[in-house]
Amino acid sequence: MYLLKALVSGKNVNEGEEVHTSVVRTGFVSSKFVSGALLGFSVGNGFTCKPRWVFNEMPQLGLVSWTLMIRAYVCLTLLGEELELLRTMRGVSVMLGMVAVATVVSACDLLGDLGFAKTMHCFIEKSEIEVDAIVSCILINTYEECGSLDDAYRFFWKTAMKNVVVWNTMIHQSLEHNNLELGKQPFDWMPKRDVASWNSMIQGFTNVGQYEEALALFHDMEILVFRPNTLTLSSTLSNCASHGALEAGA
Repeated sequence: MYLLKALVSGKNVNEGEEVHTSVVRTGFVSSKFVSGALLGFSVGNGFTCKPRWVFNEMPQLGLVSWTLMIRAYVCLTLLGEELELLRTMRGVSVMLGMVAVATVVSACDLLGDLGFAKTMHCFIEKSEIEVDAIVSCILINTYEECGSLDDAYRFFWKTAMKNVVVWNTMIHQSLEHNNLELGKQPFDWMPKRDVASWNSMIQGFTNVGQYEEALALFHDMEILVFRPNTLTLSSTLSNCASHGALEAGA
């Protein structure tokens, strides 16, 4: 088991294969600890078929095993198999953990496949999984990366998990598309801002040439006793300088 774990991230694939063969021949694959290490080795080295074979032979499937298998399909971009495995999990009443959910959603982000992202989002909702702030941010970023800011916006207002990081993620993604109106709505409505919230909006205004609005926001930030950081000052002053608005910046 320890030998397989040592081989997971290394380049000794041949040695790992020998250990794999020995484990199967001696029957140690029936041990959940050994089979777990074997599954980790197969996933870590990018084997296509072996992870599922090991998974099927495991005597006891825990959440870690299911998550490893999901990760294997994600790494190999076998999306159909991943979705089928998720359905199997639901069928045997195994609840997805947050690590597995984050893995699934991250796959959508990496692939940039809007249809698959919506399918995974729908699956999560039907499974009545309450996503955390991390998964909420990943979903918002995923929809944006897939070119659907509207879907990101709908999910943002629908999700109950909105801490300051989630609010800032929605603001940032809106402003990345120079959509000030879409970015300003969560900024105006968020219950608690931090310096990142103000920085995003100031940068958003300057990016589209609305320098007076950016400076007005900067002054509002000071009035409300939010201490600007170096990024705030650099963003405001450099944009004023580059567009001939030094008088306003002073």
